[in-house]
Amino acid sequence: MGDREDEEFDPEQRHAREVATKAAEERSDFLSLMPHYYRGEVSQMSTRLDRLDLTIDWAIAVIVAMLALSFESTDSPPYFLLIGMFAMVMFLLFDVRRYRTYDATRSRVRMIEENIFANAFDPEGAVHRDWREKIGADLRKPTVKVSLREALSRRLKRIYFPLLTVLLVAWFFRITVFVPNESPLATAAVPGIPGVVVIGGVLLFYLLAAVVTFWPTTREAKGEFHGEEAGDWKAEK
Repeated sequence: MGDREDEEFDPEQRHAREVATKAAEERSDFLSLMPHYYRGEVSQMSTRLDRLDLTIDWAIAVIVAMLALSFESTDSPPYFLLIGMFAMVMFLLFDVRRYRTYDATRSRVRMIEENIFANAFDPEGAVHRDWREKIGADLRKPTVKVSLREALSRRLKRIYFPLLTVLLVAWFFRITVFVPNESPLATAAVPGIPGVVVIGGVLLFYLLAAVVTFWPTTREAKGEFHGEEAGDWKAEK
């Protein structure tokens, strides 16, 4: 009997394709489905956050290596630090792409927390009236929630501009104080490129990086703590 029913099952039929429709209509089925979906989204978010952390770890390791090579002796070429700056740009580009995908997952997680779990603990009503439609549409066609411009600015401000500043300070120290008997223009020169061009290019690069980092932008990222004051909910009464 069971074999006959399996043979008659057709996954192309509407009731088979839309097997989850009942869960959307039945409250108990929907609530039993949500914890599994939420755990899956949180797991995916954690994995993408780990990838972000790994990118930062590699960036710091490269900086340490470039500093060690550049200051090993006065004969070590200072352009190792320029290579480090270029490497930071590459890591930044990887980081921005990973940050945007992480933020997309985090946005869905926050949508669930705001409209289900927060309402379960304190039933004041859902924050977004159409939150189910928004999550469903995003699952069908995932989209990034933060622009490339904002992602660049946020990752530079939080991580990469301080790292680039370390390299800049080290580079100026390397072409000046570290070799006091040599002209900074001569020390900064790269084979085939005069020192004045190298210094001008580095200063221009950092000026552009500072503009991208600190130029005001409208926040689109779905953060938890942005603009919030420290709360006192743990304070003893």
